[in-house]
Amino acid sequence: MIRDIDLMIVGGGPAGLMAALAAAEAAPEGAKILLCERDEALGGQLVKQTHKFFGSEKQHAGERGIFIGRGLSDAVHAEAKIEVMTDATVLGLYEDGIVTVLNDDKHLKFRPRKLIVATGASEKFLAFPGNDLPGIYGAGAVQTLMNVSGVKPAERVVMVGAGNIGLIVSYQLLQAGVDVACVVEAAPKIGGYLVHASKLARSGVPIRTGWTVKEAFGDQELEGVVLIRLDENFQPIEGTEETVYCDTLCLAVGLSPLAELLYQADCAMTYVRELSGAVPVVDEDLMTSVSGIYVCGDVSGIEEASSAMVEGRLAGFAAAKALGWNADLAQAEIEKAREELNELRSGPTGARIRAGIAKVQERREGSC
Repeated sequence: MIRDIDLMIVGGGPAGLMAALAAAEAAPEGAKILLCERDEALGGQLVKQTHKFFGSEKQHAGERGIFIGRGLSDAVHAEAKIEVMTDATVLGLYEDGIVTVLNDDKHLKFRPRKLIVATGASEKFLAFPGNDLPGIYGAGAVQTLMNVSGVKPAERVVMVGAGNIGLIVSYQLLQAGVDVACVVEAAPKIGGYLVHASKLARSGVPIRTGWTVKEAFGDQELEGVVLIRLDENFQPIEGTEETVYCDTLCLAVGLSPLAELLYQADCAMTYVRELSGAVPVVDEDLMTSVSGIYVCGDVSGIEEASSAMVEGRLAGFAAAKALGWNADLAQAEIEKAREELNELRSGPTGARIRAGIAKVQERREGSC
């Protein structure tokens, strides 16, 4: 049996939650909005983020991610127009507009009038000898162990990556009683905010820029790593190897948009280095090349959670407008969201994102 609904949102992280709430704000009574989340609870990465957010008050500045996630989740569950389906993995988007979902061992079929994809991102990995040893984790896995499961993930750790994720997780490891031997960064300077790096420096944790992992070693599990210095072309300098003993290596080397569903729907995609991978070609309302399919959050390019939430509002109101729901309100909120995104992406820290978005725009204009 195929169930007809007005709007389906795939992904219950910060972007998807905001998209659902925005659409519901504009929706009339009786509207059918379905939010599908593959995990057992809503919140996405917010459920493990114990640090406080930056930005302005409207972007939850000063609040911890875990509390932002709980607030948004509670609001979604309380909204009668939104049906929440957890443990629900969206399997496919098909040419006839059917979306299939695996939920509670049942294969379900839906036909949404509009669809918002907010599937987020996956962690990147590094290739080096020994990278399959037990004790080598992605930063997200380490955060989950500490902040969700309450498990101390290591005794002594080497962190690879000095972006915001690497710096924040390193400090959270210190708070959990883990010895952070060092933070290693291949680039000549850190990529994260100085406020995070400063906390590590005050705690005595060295941040070693221009270094990477040459190999990991151990008998049955990780016992240490060999670091090596890089030249200005990111090539290893032989003779600079240094051994650091540790039981855990944590990789925070970036994220890749989770765009498999968009490929399946035959959305136009383009590789943009500044946005960390292949992203959909979208218009100013975040609609893809396939009419009626919208995106928001990391699936459209890797940014901070604040931007993901604002993109969620934009996509939610854009879908609502396309459905004919309270067009005046929706358009006004769309314009507000665009202004907020411009503010978040302004200044030197937003230069990379602005460059990436410009490339997507060029691709869209070139394909028109």
